[in-house]
Amino acid sequence: MTDLHPTIAKVTERIVQRSAASRRKYLDLIERGRDAGTNRDQLSCGNLAHGFAASGEDKPVIRTGKAMNIGIVTAYNDMLSAHQPYGRYPEQIKIAAREVGATAQVAGGVPAMCDGVTQGQAGMDLSLFSRDTIALGTAVALSHAMFEGALLLGICDKIVPGLLIGALRYGHLPTILIPAGPMPSGLANKEKVRIRQLYAEGKVGRDELLESESASYHGAGTCTFYGTANSNQMMMEMMGLHMPAASFVNPGTKLRTELTRAATHRVAQIGWDGDDYRPLGHCVDEKAIVNAMIGLMATGGSTNHAIHLPAIARAAGIHIDWTDFAEISDAVPLLARVYPNGSGDVNHFHAAGGISFVIRELLDAGLLHRDIRTVARQDLTDYGKEPVLENEALAWKDVPSSRDEAMLRPVSNPFQPDGGMKLLQGNLGRCVMKTSAVDPERWTIEAPAALFHDQDDVLRAFKAGELERDVVVVVRFQGPRANGMPELHKLTPALGVLQDRGFKVALLTDGRMSGASGKVPAAIHLSPEALGGGPIGKLRDGDMVRVCARTGSVEALVDEAEWERRDHPEAPPPPYDTGRELFALFRHQSDLAEQGASPILAAMDSEI
Repeated sequence: MTDLHPTIAKVTERIVQRSAASRRKYLDLIERGRDAGTNRDQLSCGNLAHGFAASGEDKPVIRTGKAMNIGIVTAYNDMLSAHQPYGRYPEQIKIAAREVGATAQVAGGVPAMCDGVTQGQAGMDLSLFSRDTIALGTAVALSHAMFEGALLLGICDKIVPGLLIGALRYGHLPTILIPAGPMPSGLANKEKVRIRQLYAEGKVGRDELLESESASYHGAGTCTFYGTANSNQMMMEMMGLHMPAASFVNPGTKLRTELTRAATHRVAQIGWDGDDYRPLGHCVDEKAIVNAMIGLMATGGSTNHAIHLPAIARAAGIHIDWTDFAEISDAVPLLARVYPNGSGDVNHFHAAGGISFVIRELLDAGLLHRDIRTVARQDLTDYGKEPVLENEALAWKDVPSSRDEAMLRPVSNPFQPDGGMKLLQGNLGRCVMKTSAVDPERWTIEAPAALFHDQDDVLRAFKAGELERDVVVVVRFQGPRANGMPELHKLTPALGVLQDRGFKVALLTDGRMSGASGKVPAAIHLSPEALGGGPIGKLRDGDMVRVCARTGSVEALVDEAEWERRDHPEAPPPPYDTGRELFALFRHQSDLAEQGASPILAAMDSEI
């Protein structure tokens, strides 16, 4: 067995030491939860009667309290394509639970917004804090003390992090996340990008654009590009919280149904009454969190997880930062090229060997913690195999090699030697840049700044020809406290056009880009944010700005004395429409992006 890579070992040990006190408090918390109140033994007869009153044929079993009752927390809605298949999952799960003498109830539903629908719209200002809303909803669902285990139904951007953050407060429960799988492949991604850029230039109309988008996003299942949603699924595999390799099996297939059935059976087997107790709070430990970071680097995953993963970790008493991400990125090679880092989508990735191949390669190279407590039968070794049906029965088989080295490569022949997520720091603060989809010739951009406080103003300037030059487009007052830290993916086609015309172009922002951020260099999540005095507020139009992924720097090239004299501009008034004002408390209480940009976790730390 190969020894663990020294950088992985060093970063893990640093996280363990940094988190020692908070992790101990967390483990004490979930032990109290099991023993002193968050279970059916503590319920009065009146409490319990309310809990099973409408349970039909399961009522006698729930009433006796001698079998596991599984709480289902679902993010189902049929507007969100990824979550539409979940509509029938509760009934499937209840049947599967009965097969092993258990019961299941829908404990609660949580919101599930689609960033694809709200991208570039006012609703995107609710997106990041929907994660915290989901966490609160998950906690409410599991607060009824009716359950000895939990199944979480969620896939997309903020939904999986929110479900995990909430469920970790009930970390004494064995918990498995159940995906629903990606939609089949549609229009080729390269063609989709071509039409978007033509539309940005005014060369095709809305009808042509809508036809292209409809051919890309065309059915039930997760969007097939490798953005935040599919990066979520990869991380759950790396942390051992799915049934092995469940992520990318398409909806509506027999294999998909059998994986859901297997997850239900498995959660019933890992309860506290048996000899294989695997509570969520013990599965999500420092090594599991490091594995998730490694997976992001090895597959070119979403930059949004530079925010979400610190929040998930923090909910389990674990503290990570962007320095940890950067050091792991330097040690872990890029093994996958999935759009926007390549031409193929997650279906092609899965067909080439997918997450099973990646995990096995990383384990064999000493680049993953093998000895984590997963929800499966052994350790992470189980996740280096792919599920198949043999005579209608579910089984797992080895993936001996990549089936397509244009999509997926071994550690011995990676696409690049590092994971492509860089930490940048300098007199403008700290931020991250994803380089895995960016031409190395564009890793360094030095150009005059063009300042904006709204992404729509950027597009107006583009259409007016005001950005036809080398430029660092600076969009500030986009942080969590300013307006909820919306994604700025709407800018990608316009900035891509400028880059294709031969200009040196970069985006610099205290907001987010998208999990689908691609070929334009984007220095994002700049922290501290402009609101409250972050140095990005000192920039002026025309200042030379240097963004460099090679040296890890983000700097205003301004005389130091002049820089110190500058004051900060007045923040634009907060927006009031589409319900954003309801999240004012969240905005005001949010902490830094590097800490997870979470208002509820910032408040929670003072209580445990």
